[in-house]
Amino acid sequence: MSADARRQAQTSCGWQARLGLACAVRLGASRIVRSQHAGPLSLQKALYPEGPEVCHCIVLHPPGGVAGGDRLEIEIRVEPGARLLVTTPGAGKWYRSGGPQAEQDVAVQVGDAASLEWLPQENIVFDGVQARMRTTVELAEGGHFIGWEVLCLGRTASGEHFTQGRLRTRTEIVQAGRRLWGDYARLDGGTRLLQSAAGLAGRPVMGTLLAAGRDPERDLVAACRGVATPDGALVGVTALPGILAARYLGPSTEAARRYFVSLWRILRPALMQRDVCMPRIWAT
Repeated sequence: MSADARRQAQTSCGWQARLGLACAVRLGASRIVRSQHAGPLSLQKALYPEGPEVCHCIVLHPPGGVAGGDRLEIEIRVEPGARLLVTTPGAGKWYRSGGPQAEQDVAVQVGDAASLEWLPQENIVFDGVQARMRTTVELAEGGHFIGWEVLCLGRTASGEHFTQGRLRTRTEIVQAGRRLWGDYARLDGGTRLLQSAAGLAGRPVMGTLLAAGRDPERDLVAACRGVATPDGALVGVTALPGILAARYLGPSTEAARRYFVSLWRILRPALMQRDVCMPRIWAT
């Protein structure tokens, strides 16, 4: 990025970054047909570890962390018949802020007979953060979506706890104009909710996996509920019209990912008729 572009992307309040992607079928392959970015968000080269039908992409955020005043916007459109998997190269870091709020908006559109797998690595929320995260998914009648979000409150590896600050999250999924899912949370550092049995029960890592696009079959739900619960964690699987939701609440981001990958191994063949293919970046 040139110096002029950096100056345009960064304001007095923080980085303003945007990434717009579109994936469509061209000559029998799912290809990125649009990739536009401004500021420190970009797309790594498309990969095809499981053949031309599914495109794997990595979203890059070179600063490596999100500070107060930063705003990240990601728009993803998957055209009819295309298949796209998007992940990130490492954990996202949300830094302490003295006042300005950091924001991330992810907006997804999935066409008929198309699929998107949104599988970012975990977000580590520093003590004292001021942040808002919002994800909106719009599915066509025959579209499918599998996505997850894992949050770690505080840098637990260094003994840090979430004692101050505020995190707000919002996730919505709509299919053909029908709302399938709405999840809204506000977490304030140091409050009783973090320790309460009705809240996070003292566990710093929480995650949600969503598989949307069709009514979950009874056998599929039973198979997901049969996945072993990680040590020290609370998990649950819920079936609703058009969507299956799984929750993790526990001590470890690694355990959360392993649990969600186990569910993904069950859900992907059922919803997308393909076995799991791990993104290569996860092994680095």
